[in-house]
Amino acid sequence: MRYSLLDLAPIPEGSSAREAIANSVSLAQFAEAQGYHRHWLAEHHNMPGIASSATSILIGHIAGATSRIRVGSGGVMLPNHAPLVIAEQFGTLAEIHGPRIDLGLGRAPGTDMETARALRRHMSQQDTFPRDVLELMAYLGPIEDGQRLRAIPGANTNVPVWILGSSLYGAQLAAHLGLPYAFASHFAPEMLEEAGEAYRRGFQPSEHLEKPHFMVAMNVFAAETEEEALFHQSSAVLGFAALRAGNPGPLPRPVARLEDHLDPAWITAAQSRFTVSAIGSEEMVKRQVAGILDTYQPDEVMVNAQIWDHSARLKSIEIAARVLQGLGAEGSF
Repeated sequence: MRYSLLDLAPIPEGSSAREAIANSVSLAQFAEAQGYHRHWLAEHHNMPGIASSATSILIGHIAGATSRIRVGSGGVMLPNHAPLVIAEQFGTLAEIHGPRIDLGLGRAPGTDMETARALRRHMSQQDTFPRDVLELMAYLGPIEDGQRLRAIPGANTNVPVWILGSSLYGAQLAAHLGLPYAFASHFAPEMLEEAGEAYRRGFQPSEHLEKPHFMVAMNVFAAETEEEALFHQSSAVLGFAALRAGNPGPLPRPVARLEDHLDPAWITAAQSRFTVSAIGSEEMVKRQVAGILDTYQPDEVMVNAQIWDHSARLKSIEIAARVLQGLGAEGSF
């Protein structure tokens, strides 16, 4: 089992996109030293607290600042793009950085519908995601005889493609296509167990993958003490509540008492998003992570840590790496 890192390139309250990008570079370099296998960035748009909207550009920037860790998308929201454009972007990344680039694909817009319309210029009522995935993979694969439309760069790079999801749809598609599957349980944990079972049960071996590879995303808020960890987690809770209230903003500063800032109903709703999480001291986190691994038996774990203070975020992923190694995960050193 490997352990990897999800990065939303958070823009902390009181900071800027420039600083957020610099923090992402620092985070990737630190994660590489801690043995993390991948560093993935997520595409979101019109979000004041996320600096990874131009995902492929940021992937290239971070890949250029690291040497071993795989860098990729977790994910690119394919409905926002023409498959040929993504093939060219990730083909270019592969030609520059070699076989360290991953292409995780999502079906959601990664934004509100008004922004989605601005991105796409027109909205289709048809679900073309499976067809678009196949088209994209064909552009990244070998050139066929008589093929006139090619991704240049892109053709013959065979950039590894992942399907991302938070429902049975993505699990079934990944299984059918014989692709690795990553479940977004860090914010949508409800169907994690069912999706994992559906993916493994329906998996069809392919030229891309011989056996299922199931990645589980989880939040880790680790610190010296439980009190400190809960303090850092409060930023993610406040941010989620603001997003659900239709008022997204920068990642909020942490607070000592959530009840002084949020209605109890909002706290309960937000905390329901963090059921696949480990929060507390190193020993507490170890027990919680062990329970998640035992329950879901993932082939890979992807750690997410939306923490306002960058140094505290680095400390959290350091503890997470140590815990996962202690539980048998293999580091990429």
